[in-house]
Amino acid sequence: MATRIEDDPRRFLHPDTIARISRLDLRARQVVEGFISGMHRSPFFGHSVEFVQHRDYTPGDDIRHLDWKVWSKTDKFYIKQFEEETNLRCHLVVDVSNSMHYGKQGKGHLNKYNYACTVAACLAYMLLRQQDAVGLITFDEDVRQVVPTRSQHTHIDAVIKALDVSRPRDKTNMERILKRVAENAPGRGLVVLVSDLLVDREPLFRGLEMLRHGRHDILVFHVMDEEELTFPFAGTTRFEGMEELEQVLCDPRALRDGYLEALQEYLVEVRRGCARKGIDYQLVHTREYMDAVLSKFLHHRMAVLKSAAKSK
Repeated sequence: MATRIEDDPRRFLHPDTIARISRLDLRARQVVEGFISGMHRSPFFGHSVEFVQHRDYTPGDDIRHLDWKVWSKTDKFYIKQFEEETNLRCHLVVDVSNSMHYGKQGKGHLNKYNYACTVAACLAYMLLRQQDAVGLITFDEDVRQVVPTRSQHTHIDAVIKALDVSRPRDKTNMERILKRVAENAPGRGLVVLVSDLLVDREPLFRGLEMLRHGRHDILVFHVMDEEELTFPFAGTTRFEGMEELEQVLCDPRALRDGYLEALQEYLVEVRRGCARKGIDYQLVHTREYMDAVLSKFLHHRMAVLKSAAKSK
């Protein structure tokens, strides 16, 4: 029996997934590598080393670490000591609650769940290619799948498998999940939250604050369907609740202005709340091409590193 594309777990890394779901060959390389070819090995701090101090040479030391310039001035042997910087550790936190079902799914379209998983899979591929460590948590009311952080390139298979089995169900408990991430993420690193953020804002901000307290760098991909952003409905329409309300039958034209006004207030509140906490926030919609999403991500990372370098 032929495997349907929507049942293929590796669909999340197809380079043309955003435009059309047709080819099954192994993918994100075209999507990802186009952005990092010609760049520094990684936009993150990697296996580079930083000079710390000198110490006296003792027999058995590696002579490659001798400072010959100091020897030429003092006629004494000193060893240069370095502090190695560790690879970046990234935790991908992906919302697979029931509201992520929303959106058209088929040729040329992705619902929010498939789009969020594609974002996560492409970021995982990119980071692993740079020899950074990637882990994954998928969640709704509770944690659904956990993939520990690893840096081997083959680790992408475990990430994709976990995304594939975490099909949307139940509602979201954002604060509980972010608290667990904050408690279990060792050391500071990068936390990438991919969600439609259909939650109360105060619990969301409390959860993000826990991560900031752990000095994590946080990136939020706010995934929404284009219909959620434009409310294009006309004529009597039945709306079905995915996590709370069951069904509402109404004329959407009477609701459109109020809905869009409330939506803008909500988006502004989330964006400003993230900005106040030093969290990078990106609103993306499911029609946005993955190359544009990755471009935003990489430009942000490069800007962060340049800013950090200037402040030293």
